[in-house]
Amino acid sequence: MSKGILLVNLGSPDSTDPKDVKKYLGEFLMDPRVIDVPLWARILLVKGIILNTRPKKSAAAYKKIWWDEGSPLIVLSEKLQKKVADRTSIPIGLAMRYGSMNIKKGLQELQDKGVNEVMIIPLYPQFAMATTETILVLAEKLQKEHFPNMKLIDVPAFYNKSEYLEILSKSIAEKLEKLDYEHLLFSYHGVPERHIRKSDITKSHCKIDKSCCNTPSPAHEFCYRHQCYSTTQQVAKKLNLKEGTYSTSFQSRLGFDPWLQPYTDRTIERMGKEGIKKMAIVTPAFVSDCLETLEEIAMEGEEIFHEVGGKEFTTIPCLNDRDDWADLLANWVNEWVTVKTQTV
Repeated sequence: MSKGILLVNLGSPDSTDPKDVKKYLGEFLMDPRVIDVPLWARILLVKGIILNTRPKKSAAAYKKIWWDEGSPLIVLSEKLQKKVADRTSIPIGLAMRYGSMNIKKGLQELQDKGVNEVMIIPLYPQFAMATTETILVLAEKLQKEHFPNMKLIDVPAFYNKSEYLEILSKSIAEKLEKLDYEHLLFSYHGVPERHIRKSDITKSHCKIDKSCCNTPSPAHEFCYRHQCYSTTQQVAKKLNLKEGTYSTSFQSRLGFDPWLQPYTDRTIERMGKEGIKKMAIVTPAFVSDCLETLEEIAMEGEEIFHEVGGKEFTTIPCLNDRDDWADLLANWVNEWVTVKTQTV
């Protein structure tokens, strides 16, 4: 079989025009694995409320971070794709879960190149319903409906792979060694607490308390919360961070249901009020800088910190198109030529 790779990231509006942003948000928020409520309730919430109020605000936020070349997430993903392609002879495709660069187009482009076995690589280190799972479920649906002769293979969450942790830690260390900082905050994208319970394959382990993420369990294979805390702990160990000089939080909550805590914005505010003057923040749930890192964290987060007395607020970039990150992805691709992995 002829093999190919499809890198898949989140996606982006086509432009900062509110109409494009509305279209993008509609697709994103109507995904039942993003807002996992009954269809009637999702339609009422998304089409009846959110899409009538949020697009203009989101469009203004996108305008703050938009590059001349386009969406930072798209541009950075394309640069990464090119670097990985330069390091292997296997066709490397790129798709987004939402937006114009969709997965169907990505699979079609690979099929047009003669590819009939595709490794899907969701560009998310940790597994979550609203990220990895929705990509793989849609890819399987598209395969059955449009690409029946194509075999799909997926890459499990790579948050605990030593070579990934080494590169992530190195990228953070390179920034920290130039800083005089007091606290390093690991901020991960938030999800509703119910997503954690729904992903619990044991149906009993995930209590979302102080112990379940530290107690070994098969549930951890699909537990986003555990995988986030594990990422923090492993990176902190590699960087020899002292207890109390780093912590974990969760950003970007939506609605009124309980989401993973502590919340990033409130954590930043609390630390500033407690006297922290110099703070650094890293976002390891993302491999590419995007609206959530460039605007919500780097701009809004810094504003909150300064308002409560903080002085220096430094955002550490995502892995983006770093050469060592591209090398690692290419290594995984090249290993797949001879190593069997899990079928979707």
